[in-house]
Amino acid sequence: MGELLFETYGVPSIAFGVDAAFSYKYNQQQGVCDKDGLAMCPGFNTTHVIPFVDGEPIYKGCCRTNIGGFHVTDYLKQLLSLKYPYHMARFTWEKVEDLKMEHCYIAPDYASEARLFQKGAKEAEEKTRCWQLPWVPPPTEEPPSEEEIARKAAIKERQGQRLREMAEAKRSSRINELENELHGLEFLLKQLEQVEDSNVPSFLAATGYVSRQEIESARTKVTQSLRKAKGEPKNEQAETDKASPNANEKYSLINIPDDMLTTDQLIEKKKQLSLKSMSEGRQRLKQKRYEEELERERKQQLEDEKRLENPELYLEQLHARYKDLSEKVDQRKRLKTNGGHSNGNNLSGGIGRGERLNAAQRERMRLLTTAAFDRGKGEDTFGAKDEDWQLYKLMGKDNDDGDEEPDEDDAELARISSRLLDLDPTFVPNKSETGSSQPAEAPRARPLTKEDFQIVFGVERFRCPEILFNPNWIAVDQAGLDEMAGVSIRRLSCKDESLEERLTSSILVTGGSSLFPGIIERLEAGIRMIRPCGAPIKVVRALDPVMDAWRGAAAFASAPQFHTQTFSRMDYFEKGEDWLRSYQIKYSL
Repeated sequence: MGELLFETYGVPSIAFGVDAAFSYKYNQQQGVCDKDGLAMCPGFNTTHVIPFVDGEPIYKGCCRTNIGGFHVTDYLKQLLSLKYPYHMARFTWEKVEDLKMEHCYIAPDYASEARLFQKGAKEAEEKTRCWQLPWVPPPTEEPPSEEEIARKAAIKERQGQRLREMAEAKRSSRINELENELHGLEFLLKQLEQVEDSNVPSFLAATGYVSRQEIESARTKVTQSLRKAKGEPKNEQAETDKASPNANEKYSLINIPDDMLTTDQLIEKKKQLSLKSMSEGRQRLKQKRYEEELERERKQQLEDEKRLENPELYLEQLHARYKDLSEKVDQRKRLKTNGGHSNGNNLSGGIGRGERLNAAQRERMRLLTTAAFDRGKGEDTFGAKDEDWQLYKLMGKDNDDGDEEPDEDDAELARISSRLLDLDPTFVPNKSETGSSQPAEAPRARPLTKEDFQIVFGVERFRCPEILFNPNWIAVDQAGLDEMAGVSIRRLSCKDESLEERLTSSILVTGGSSLFPGIIERLEAGIRMIRPCGAPIKVVRALDPVMDAWRGAAAFASAPQFHTQTFSRMDYFEKGEDWLRSYQIKYSL
């Protein structure tokens, strides 16, 4: 700094000093402390302890640690950011500094103070502070008035009426189109009856149809669509009776022996057999569905009668049935998953779903290998015989896994669950059922309240300033503030016990971090633990810990002998910077 000031800026002279020493000298003049004592200055970045003997600082006995108010503020900022991560933007450095100076204090005993907050005692609640962030309550929605409800109902009714009119117009237009198409097909069939057989192909080519059957099929479809559009019920029996006379014409080759048919007729006969079997299968399936629907209606009617007869008993039976089915379905799922091992120890020797699938794959490989060895010699004629195709049926069979088709128990469980949801408001389906059949409901966001915008200071109030006495909490392996007093006294290497007593009888605490409430009592308790029993200890705070260093320096600069304590530019060029290093200032105010 001397080189910069003299050679770059050309200042005539400079004088150096220590802020803690200036503050101690100023407070000594004010009668706060004695000539012999200790100046303890927990500053912004560092903490100093300087012993004074006969009013002069003894620098060989001074002690310094790299801990100060900056670290306390930074530690508080970290704790608040971790505790309230959604308000991190609020924790600016300046605001955290203000919160530190306003709310933090030094605990007389950190362990006992922390236990108070851990137990949640009343005293801890009294020491807790709260910082309310700006918050605007959401607007409360008032229930709509009767006029508003009536107005919305009228609007909804008009909209519904408009939609009904549009649907009716669309339905009428559709009916007209279908009727015109049906009249056209019937007129085409009448014309086809009057056409000679030799002219039928040319007539059909002009109309775009291939055969009379195609026209009749189109007429049947249009008729069904027209009935559906008009809302008429289906007359399945009439359709069946109507279609039965045409069945003989449609499948005319089925009852004729093969030896009486040509090759083309045999091919046509196979097609008619396939079509007839599919048609009969559809009819059987339709009849089966119709019977199942009747059975469901009958069961529903019986259940309604039971419910009306004794509602409580009916509900109890439903719950019992639901419980039995639920346990049965869960047990089957466990068997499919792990072969019946609910504890995962594999003790019963069963196989799970994965092992079953592997067994099925091994069986398929065995069948394929057998077929390959059986037909490995000579010409490959696999598939020429009907029994060869039985191999694919065996390969596709998996009796152990029935996941592809819906199970009756699952359907019944879903029906009973739906019934219970309608009848019992307190009913809650099983997690397995809701997880498999219903999508997971997204968590609903809780509306923000005033408490969500409150920053609560509890243990942070005394935990952050505690690092002045325990720097190792923030990975600074140095002595605490109370230990530094003992280190400074030991560095003086004096055998005079009276001097040590005079030093501890006048300990001045200065600097911005000395403003924490409770620091005087904590220092006295800490220094008493490292001093002999009965040794006098007195700790005082500076009159103005922040500005006393400036006032002491101002008094030193205005003293008549100040020019003798300066280091001039000429001395720098003549004696060099080495003399500057050995320069000792005399704090004579």
